[in-house]
Amino acid sequence: MPRPVALITGPTSGLGEGFARRYAADGHDLVLVARDEQRLERLATELHESTGVDVEVLPADLAEAADRAKVADRLKSGVQVLVNNAGFGTSGEFWTAELSLLQSQLDVNVTAVMQLTHAALPSMLDAHRGAVINIASVAGLLPGRGSTYSASKSWVVAFSEGLANGLTGSGVGIHAVCPGFVRTEFHQRAGIDMAGTPSILYLDVDDVVRATLTGVAKGDVVIVPGVQYKVLTTASRMVPRKLVRALTKVVGKGRGRT
Repeated sequence: MPRPVALITGPTSGLGEGFARRYAADGHDLVLVARDEQRLERLATELHESTGVDVEVLPADLAEAADRAKVADRLKSGVQVLVNNAGFGTSGEFWTAELSLLQSQLDVNVTAVMQLTHAALPSMLDAHRGAVINIASVAGLLPGRGSTYSASKSWVVAFSEGLANGLTGSGVGIHAVCPGFVRTEFHQRAGIDMAGTPSILYLDVDDVVRATLTGVAKGDVVIVPGVQYKVLTTASRMVPRKLVRALTKVVGKGRGRT
């Protein structure tokens, strides 16, 4: 029997790498999608040598329409798992940021998620099995943590929840994962100052991956890893949004990021 295939975007570090390592360890062949071909090749070689799975490298910049189409074409040939992990945030304020950079952010965080999911679903539905895991963020559930980034992650949550209704009984699951702060390169790459952020708010990559796959197995549509973030997001639904915005500004450093 051929091994199941998982396509993962943004696997060269952080959560994407965590998912790649976990799916390889679980016996999935992989298709790894990212801009940095050298890092992709190193990871592919390591995972193949350590687990024996086949790893296909697909260099692509998901901010570019032609590269998104290339990845979509690969998905149309069939995978069992799609992890839409690629995404990025930026520092600075919305009104001072380059519009082209903000558009690229939306293309990666939103357009790629929609296009790749659209490409992956037909073969999954034909097989009556499969899973799409969309990496959103707690920022998509809480107002006040930036503008375009939070809005993009809110879109991912709403898209996943709406699509899940249409997939009921199909054998295909769609899931929005909403982690908080995770120990990755994300904030450093974005140029966001995280000094003073309480350590209790940080999650480890392996814990987020484990919580995600547990939620997928249970059929959860929205998955919030970490007890602290479950409490925070639940409480946020019980108080006025004005208060949530004020608290987020203090704890989540809502200014200085898009």
